Amino acid sequence: MKGLDNVIVRLITCCIICLFLSTQSTCTEEVNVITNVKHELRELNQDSEVLKTWSGDPCLPRPWHGLSCELLNSTSVITKLDLSFKSLTGPLPPSITELIHLKELNLSNNRFTGTIPEFPASSVLTSVDLSHNDLTGNITGYLTSLPYLTTLCFGSNPLSSQNLPYSLSRSNLTTGNGKCSAQGSSHSSQRIWIGIAAGGSLFIMIVFGISLACLYKHKRMALQKFDVKRHPMSKNAVYAVPSMDDIVTKSISIQSFTLEYIEIATEKYKTLIGEGGFGSVYRGTLPDGQEVAVKVRSATSTQGTREFDNELNLLSAIRHENLVPLLGFCCENDQQILVYPFMSNGSLQDRLYGAASKRKILDWPTRLSIALGAARGLTYLHTFSERCVIHRDVKSSNILLDHSMSAKVADFGFSKYAPQEGDSGTSLEVRGTAGYLDPEYYSTQHLSTKSDVFSFGVVLLEIISGREPLNIKRPRNEWSLVEWAKPHIRNSRIEEIVDLNIKGGYHAEAMWRVVEVALACIEPYSAYRPCMADIVRELEDAFIIENNASEYMKSIESFGGSRRYSIERPIVIPQTPIPTEPSTVLMQPPPPQPR
Repeated sequence: MKGLDNVIVRLITCCIICLFLSTQSTCTEEVNVITNVKHELRELNQDSEVLKTWSGDPCLPRPWHGLSCELLNSTSVITKLDLSFKSLTGPLPPSITELIHLKELNLSNNRFTGTIPEFPASSVLTSVDLSHNDLTGNITGYLTSLPYLTTLCFGSNPLSSQNLPYSLSRSNLTTGNGKCSAQGSSHSSQRIWIGIAAGGSLFIMIVFGISLACLYKHKRMALQKFDVKRHPMSKNAVYAVPSMDDIVTKSISIQSFTLEYIEIATEKYKTLIGEGGFGSVYRGTLPDGQEVAVKVRSATSTQGTREFDNELNLLSAIRHENLVPLLGFCCENDQQILVYPFMSNGSLQDRLYGAASKRKILDWPTRLSIALGAARGLTYLHTFSERCVIHRDVKSSNILLDHSMSAKVADFGFSKYAPQEGDSGTSLEVRGTAGYLDPEYYSTQHLSTKSDVFSFGVVLLEIISGREPLNIKRPRNEWSLVEWAKPHIRNSRIEEIVDLNIKGGYHAEAMWRVVEVALACIEPYSAYRPCMADIVRELEDAFIIENNASEYMKSIESFGGSRRYSIERPIVIPQTPIPTEPSTVLMQPPPPQPR
């Protein structure tokens, strides 16, 4: 019976994992539209606490406050927007009408003014509540004649009720002066119960089918244990079981591979693709065809077991589309190996100024997209629900690019949880890389998220200039990228620091926003630096400006117009001294000064 109990437990676990294994992404068009909605609302609602929380993916890992999402063709779409009782002012955001999958819209009990934007006839809206606002004009026919609309609340508005269209009184549309009934017709109730019953039956059938598939897979894995030489698969799978709050959105699977399996996947470590402080990185291919990067700890590594355990524990709990995921590990015969998905476009450093064989000219929109992706990944770390995580080694070589040039932050060997109340807030060893290291962290040993912000500011300067953070082969005043760039920015001469490869290929306003963010990030004192969430918002603004400008310039150029040009504008920033940065990767804190 005990063996049967174990089989049942494994079967249930397998079913849960199969149901929630993959983390879906939000439809790109939906992301663009809801981002436009956010910016339209923020114009007159800068202090809105709800809008301040809107960052990252709108549906994953958890939907933004006020949003509800559903899966459609393996991507998430927005189906409900509820911003009632949020003290929002100004006109209704026109971009709301572009949310083509929106079913429920509730903007009641705010202070919205102006007229109601026109929704397309293809809208799938079923419920609209605009009551208790200051909206004016008529309830126009296109809204009341939407084919799926069953509830429309518009009371307590100075709206004109004269000449309301006939469709307003149709039997399946519930309306009134803010007194909409929550109940539909008896036929609607019957349809709902029939739908629930049908949906429940379908769900049971799906679970039963998945259970059979999982049981079959379990038996296959049991049989494979008798043929290790032919199929040297993983010994076992280690699952970080998520909380019930998160189980719908993510389930992280980290596999334990055998050493033989790793050697087969890499063809005995045939293709070396990189080296770091931990060890060498090799390219490999799993039996299912997935390409992987296999990081093998060197016998002479100074980081060793601590970094291995750190990365394994952290990536077993955290996953985000802009963080490199950990697929598996191997700890056998004193070998410590980590397995990640292969990033076909290398690192940001490679693309900007790496070896000639790896270098690739990146246009400004691509650079801006990479910066935004990396910022979102760091924001997720800093706002992780369990406990804030500080990366401690943010640099361009740790920002990897997948096949679609999407940025993913990598290498969490130095990462630490942020100090909590009662902690000393100091670290015995100051970790980081020369050129990126926060001077305040180095001098005080006080670790905070603002240390990552400083390093990210240096990365932004790399993206803008195409230069490395430290290069002693340049003239003395150009050794440090930070110290070289600051005077040019303060004197409004950003053309002198912009990479020649993107000259004339950017919108001035978008560039200035990124430059100003970079300058704020590299403030010597952490109190004057923004948080990563604020940086994401600024970069999103710059990205929208750049994209809109690109579309406009395409239309101009199609009629033989001139190319885009850039302009300068003054910027006033207080002069603040910055300590000289250290030149080693691992640095001990400075000795205490004698009194």
